[in-house]
Amino acid sequence: MLWAVFAIVILAMMAIDLGVLHRRPHEVKVREALLWSGVWIGVALAFLGLLIATRGMRVGLEFLTCYLIEESLSVDNLFVFLVLFTYFRVPPRLQHKALFWGIIGAIVMRAVFIAAGVAVVQRFQWLAYVLGALLVVMGIRMGVVKEQEVHPERNPVLRLFRRVLPVTEDYVDARFFIRRAGRLFATPLFVVLLVIETTDVVFAVDSVPAALAITLDPFVVYTANIFAILGLRSLYFALAGIMPMFAYLHYGLSVILVFTGIKMILAHWVRIPIGIVLLFIGLVLVVSVIASVIKTKQAVAEVGKTEVG
Repeated sequence: MLWAVFAIVILAMMAIDLGVLHRRPHEVKVREALLWSGVWIGVALAFLGLLIATRGMRVGLEFLTCYLIEESLSVDNLFVFLVLFTYFRVPPRLQHKALFWGIIGAIVMRAVFIAAGVAVVQRFQWLAYVLGALLVVMGIRMGVVKEQEVHPERNPVLRLFRRVLPVTEDYVDARFFIRRAGRLFATPLFVVLLVIETTDVVFAVDSVPAALAITLDPFVVYTANIFAILGLRSLYFALAGIMPMFAYLHYGLSVILVFTGIKMILAHWVRIPIGIVLLFIGLVLVVSVIASVIKTKQAVAEVGKTEVG
């Protein structure tokens, strides 16, 4: 029943999004983005209430923790979207379409990742230690490497694709493919979509194991992942202009990854209550965001003093 409810909600929301509100491509303004971010968060919280009512508080807290982890780790995706749209000069009115279909692909790929991850960890329990160690390493690396440069032109899938199919010079009426003189061409919009899909695979490598460190229930992990990434598009348009303000957020994400990795490694001997896990992750995110805001205000104040001087 829960799978059916989940599928109906997701399909209905996406049909309204693409078929009604964005039937004609247009630039998504901040107000519209904030509204839809609130809608997606509200739907996720309503689903959380349904989970608590039908499967209990523990499962509900596991869902909320996985959702919070995925949503916070998705901030890195927002920076990548910004780089890609700038690099490929994607018109603002076409960015929503690229993200919409990119997330459709992510829904399918996350299902494969999660199903495979749960099956493998349940069959080969020693892999939990490997995934936990991987999370610790990625968390430390995230804390040490301040900014990860993105080079779309080096994407191997994109380079292979350009050898197979020619690409038009301009964006053609928001289409992914077009025929000219009997020959099939891809448009730059499809190239952007292709890069979005391949980079999502990279991000799934840390977000999916982090969720599996919380629970091996495929329904909880998958639904939390999907609700988080479906709200990612609106979050991008709402935060695109202020993302550089979160200077310390990657340190918070680093701590979360290391924590979930250690939790996964020690799960056989130490069982941390899910409420404590959720509280810790929430506090880390709040502290890192507040610290980022304080730093931004101090930087603005310093600039003001310099200009006055």
